[in-house]
Amino acid sequence: MHISQPRLLALQAQLNTVSVDVYLQPMADEFQGEYTPDCAARLPWLTDFTGSAGLGAFWAAPHGQRRHTLFVDGRYTLQATQQVSADIQVCNSGEQPLGAWLRAQDAALTIGFDPWLVTHDQVVSWAQADTRHRWVGLAPNPVDAIWAERPAPPAGEVVLQPEALAGMPASEKHAALLAQLGEAGVDGAIFTLPDGINWLLNIRGNDIPFNPLMLSYLILKTDGSSKLYTYERTYVQDVQAYFSGLGVMLAPLADLWAGNMPLAPAGARLWIDPSVAAEGFWQLAAGQGITLVPQADPTLLPKACKNTTELAGIRAAHQRDGLALSRFLCWLDQQIEAGKLPDELTVVATLERFRSESPDYRQPSFATIAGAGPNGAIVHYRADTQSNRRLKKGELLLLDSGGQYADGTTDVTRTVAIGEPTGPMKEHYTRVLKGHIALVTARFPEGTTGPQLDVLARQFLWQAGLDYDHGTGHGVGAYLCVHEGPARIAKRGSSVALAPGMVLSNEPGYYAAGKYGIRIENLVAVEVVGAAPHGKALLGFDTLTLAPIDTRLVDVAMLSSDERNWLNDYHRRVYKTHAAAMHGLEKEWLASATRAV
Repeated sequence: MHISQPRLLALQAQLNTVSVDVYLQPMADEFQGEYTPDCAARLPWLTDFTGSAGLGAFWAAPHGQRRHTLFVDGRYTLQATQQVSADIQVCNSGEQPLGAWLRAQDAALTIGFDPWLVTHDQVVSWAQADTRHRWVGLAPNPVDAIWAERPAPPAGEVVLQPEALAGMPASEKHAALLAQLGEAGVDGAIFTLPDGINWLLNIRGNDIPFNPLMLSYLILKTDGSSKLYTYERTYVQDVQAYFSGLGVMLAPLADLWAGNMPLAPAGARLWIDPSVAAEGFWQLAAGQGITLVPQADPTLLPKACKNTTELAGIRAAHQRDGLALSRFLCWLDQQIEAGKLPDELTVVATLERFRSESPDYRQPSFATIAGAGPNGAIVHYRADTQSNRRLKKGELLLLDSGGQYADGTTDVTRTVAIGEPTGPMKEHYTRVLKGHIALVTARFPEGTTGPQLDVLARQFLWQAGLDYDHGTGHGVGAYLCVHEGPARIAKRGSSVALAPGMVLSNEPGYYAAGKYGIRIENLVAVEVVGAAPHGKALLGFDTLTLAPIDTRLVDVAMLSSDERNWLNDYHRRVYKTHAAAMHGLEKEWLASATRAV
């Protein structure tokens, strides 16, 4: 029996006490981030589902066709089906989003939600999807009410990100934002994205896994004063002095969520991003006589467009990371040749060991995906003791991993042949590689968006009637979040144009269910490469990731001369970068792995 079943029964009883028909529980916490602290892992605690995104709709009294429903995107449909109990049906949110589910209900419903766990835009879109339903904000959270052993909130250490790595003092960032707020005619702004706040203040923390963040909200007023709401913790003296010097007053999150602290004086107008800010702010503002002005978070673009100092640090981090990954791939090939085929968990631990040899390494940037054989077809697979699979000759290993370094964040995927690959493996891999090369070699005028480029990476798969059910590229932070907005490359990606200094992934893939997965991922930086018509700059990509691409999987006959030249030039660069740091068998392996095709 799944552990979730008694918890679902307890939730049903709790929902009956607050008179709602359905309760919506998202994966997100109060900060709408990809990763949550243990105290906010409500959906996993309820359902056993461990993916990074999802939304549960739980009935107070299920009967007949009224089954609890878990909405997940295409990355997680297979994983969710394997993890949750039979009490819960899994829906692909791309095929049946919540709005369609609401319209399919045969009666008007009273739907409860925690206003601090959903954004204002989400609530508006849900209410517009079917106006029959009544929406009720629930406080306290009904899951928290039944979670007897809920973990304590995080209280991680906060450290300063030195200007030598940040490239700009926090005071200059504040001044630029204050000027922007002044031009907008508002009295201040509410910042709710922790990565934007950590970037703005030049701090880093460890409140959540993988992303070096202090979870917080920030209210910045046009008079220069600001209030930072965070979980209560002890700060070292230099951090306290630093906050004081910036005019930052510290306040507890619990008081804000309880409505015990005013956001600003009555009548104030505050800039806030409704796409990322919790609905709870609108409820607070309404009760305090404050007007919220909806605008995109003003930290998004300056944070995404890295300055020259940040880019230099990111390049240095990728050199160290590429060396660690190259040394690991050498180790893996030696194990395979010796007939000592490791399992997935050993692969994860060994790669972590190679990365941790760098003194600048801090932690993984996400949970490593090491999918052997059919596990590689699960897009965001994560090995555990139950699923752990040993590598097997004639199969593929999909290895997606990344590191957080003091000066940069990495994310790289390599697909490795375990023994002799089959013809279909080579064909699919080569189509993915051709798409990867088509994207990285693209030249485009400023103003171009990610969706306009996405087809370049998919075209060779589409020619064979194939595709992949995830985006082609996401933004990456500078020792911040491995998944960063506002730009992305996808079929239905962001409308924000790509701009110089942005760092994004280039990761087309192909997944044969029950057989294997293929993905080739490098990070790239957007840069100016020339002039375009009408006075616009011509932009392109510079590859940051430096690790061999497995040429044993390449059908060279399928490559054009330009594609072969790109692959050979890339491998010459990889060899030149790492050769001096590798010796003996490792250096011989590197020379072989980067040999021209």
